[in-house]
Amino acid sequence: MADMNLPLSALGKHHIALNDDFGAHNYHPLPVVLARGQAEWVWDVDGKRYLDMLSAYSAINQGHVHPRMLETLLEQSARITLTSRAFYNDQLGPWLKELTDLCQMDRALPMNSGAEAVETAIKLARKWGYLVKKVPHDQAEIIVCDANFHGRTTMIVGFSSDSQYRADFGPFTGGFKIVPYGDADALRSAITPNTVGFLVEPIQGEAGVIVPPDGYLAECDEICKKNKVLFLVDEIQTGLCRTGKTFCFQYENCKPELLILGKALGGGFYPISAVVGSDEVLGLLKPGDHGSTFGGNPLACALSRTAMRILKDENLANRAFELGELFRSQLLLNLPKEVVKEVRGKGLLNAIELQTSAGPARNFSEQLALRGLLAKETRATTIRFAPPLVISRESLSWALQQIEEVFSVPRR
Repeated sequence: MADMNLPLSALGKHHIALNDDFGAHNYHPLPVVLARGQAEWVWDVDGKRYLDMLSAYSAINQGHVHPRMLETLLEQSARITLTSRAFYNDQLGPWLKELTDLCQMDRALPMNSGAEAVETAIKLARKWGYLVKKVPHDQAEIIVCDANFHGRTTMIVGFSSDSQYRADFGPFTGGFKIVPYGDADALRSAITPNTVGFLVEPIQGEAGVIVPPDGYLAECDEICKKNKVLFLVDEIQTGLCRTGKTFCFQYENCKPELLILGKALGGGFYPISAVVGSDEVLGLLKPGDHGSTFGGNPLACALSRTAMRILKDENLANRAFELGELFRSQLLLNLPKEVVKEVRGKGLLNAIELQTSAGPARNFSEQLALRGLLAKETRATTIRFAPPLVISRESLSWALQQIEEVFSVPRR
């Protein structure tokens, strides 16, 4: 059951009990039962309003139930929702063109979840390694970073450095090396003739919104290109305007061979993910090499097309940049240093790192929820703040006030 002293109605307790009694206990949510959303606001089953400062882990950049997304859902779902890739549909082709134009790349491959897209990128890198780089059969290596988070599949958790993600799920797939995040020299030293790819997040979201040193991505890109290694950038959480640019890698002079997208690509309405990249890599696939029954379905593609238009039409990259600058500057100015060790982030992907003496981050998340602000700890001493990019200045100012009041006194 819920472990927080938040007033719950009989209806709220009923829903939580159903989850506890009949669901696997693989999450530890705050005891808030949400029933409705609009833009940056959500309401629970009892009608209490909360400001969403998590955005479903950045999957709702366009805001809850955006009217244009709802219109597309109703229109497309009344026409056709699923065809499989055994046939063409009238939404996939336009979606591919619009996504590759947005990314300024040659081709895209649609999947459903972010983890599927990461697995797809790994398969592509290995295939390129054998067919183009001529790495000996089954000897391809991919370099990843310490504290990475790329999903929850067995292969992906196999190259995680988080012991809980790996515990009791082995044996794992080989072919991966882990290097320190933010250390380009470590990447350079780890590359061998069998290295086919370097997989990296521009900002490590699940690790606590860890921002690498300026120039890190550009240097890694240069190292990869000098050594004929594919630069694989996971922008599932950072992409699509979240960090103040369309893609976070655009802060630096670099360009990935494969760009991995998900979350906000579906506008919060439907799961869709993608690997976007060059002809040299994506052009290697032939019929039967890879697939997905739901990947590229017309409902997902129609919704994603609208989601991408909203990002552009509402200028959400600039909005995220400006509001993120305001958010961090106010927190740095007003939060007590005996409680807060660091404020970090880019755009509207931000985190507060607590002093260890301040107590666990969970306590602060719970106190914020009591005030009507929903955020979530991502590590024992870190809370992430990532509101929908449509958030108003007034809502953000209100959030700052709540955060400043909660963090003004240590809560153990």
